[in-house]
Amino acid sequence: MSTETTHTDPTEHHQALRDAVAALGRRHGRGFEPQELWSEAAKLGYLGVNLPEEYGGGGGGMAELSLVLEELGAAGCPLLMMVVSPAICGTVIARFGTEEQKRQWLPGLADGSITMAFGITEPDAGSNSHRITTTARKADDGWVLNGRKVFISGVDIADATLIVGRTEDARTGSLKPCLFIVPRDAEGFRRSQIDMELQAAEKQFELVIDDVRLPSSALVGDEDAGLLQLFAGLNPERIMTAAFAIGMGRYALAKAVDYAKTRQVWKSPIGAHQAIAHPLAQAHIELELARLMMQKAARLYDAGDDVGAGEAANMAKYAAAEACVKAVDQAVHTLGGNGLTREYGLASLITAARVARIAPVSREMILNYVSHQSLGLPKSY
Repeated sequence: MSTETTHTDPTEHHQALRDAVAALGRRHGRGFEPQELWSEAAKLGYLGVNLPEEYGGGGGGMAELSLVLEELGAAGCPLLMMVVSPAICGTVIARFGTEEQKRQWLPGLADGSITMAFGITEPDAGSNSHRITTTARKADDGWVLNGRKVFISGVDIADATLIVGRTEDARTGSLKPCLFIVPRDAEGFRRSQIDMELQAAEKQFELVIDDVRLPSSALVGDEDAGLLQLFAGLNPERIMTAAFAIGMGRYALAKAVDYAKTRQVWKSPIGAHQAIAHPLAQAHIELELARLMMQKAARLYDAGDDVGAGEAANMAKYAAAEACVKAVDQAVHTLGGNGLTREYGLASLITAARVARIAPVSREMILNYVSHQSLGLPKSY
């Protein structure tokens, strides 16, 4: 009988990947330069770890990509565009794109030489795909898009943006969501930066899409697939947002634990006191629980169970956001006045941690999803 235990190989592989990414993160740290880290992570194959090998990727899935983002976050240097470019856009193109689209975009997304943004949120619709007003109409030579988007990350550094629009169903007359690749230099495609109080390397933009003409090849996937293709991108977005939040929470918690071990006020380190130790222990437990749900969501998604992954991804995002906010809050509280200084680098996380509660979908909308989809309760809207 063979002594190989193949069922443990993924775990061993993941631990090796986790260790390698953590080492990369430590080299860059909290004051990292995003483009330098992006380039190095790309060269090491981490950005495209979820994309198909035949197009230059690592042949893994969301389990591996979320692990990469989590470990970078735990080192204090998360890359927000990982949520968008390889996770959402790369996944959608890999699953639904034409062979030409895959050849054109996936190798660059995998090696980091191409970055793609994602545009779904609108001023009056939020992320409600049923109220999206950006429309696409057929023209003789392709499509014409019109609409507006808001809070779109990294459009200034993206080579193209995957835009969620709606097309009219010829049979029913109703509008259905569709995805279009819009190059950054497309005529009529304009951006303006939103003045954010939150300080982040990746900027937020409002987009105006004014009679943007696109070739037929700009449509990703089947015109009639609708929500199937859209949620193929949104589930990875939630999984990666969970990874982002868990990494940030781990970073804050590690800072607090280190401080509590060494900071001495009376005769012993403050970490010896249960009023300090227990909340930190609770934060650790909640982060670990959120990570388990994130791993479950990634496993279901990678196995092709979109329905199961949808529930788990929403739960993971919710749990990770709550755990992150609590961990950051407790970390700052543990350090006292030092928690608000630039030296310790925690104060800025107070605002940043809340992003995971709000974006890409609010915790209240996740509770609505679980109420309706998981528990079968009637809708209030």
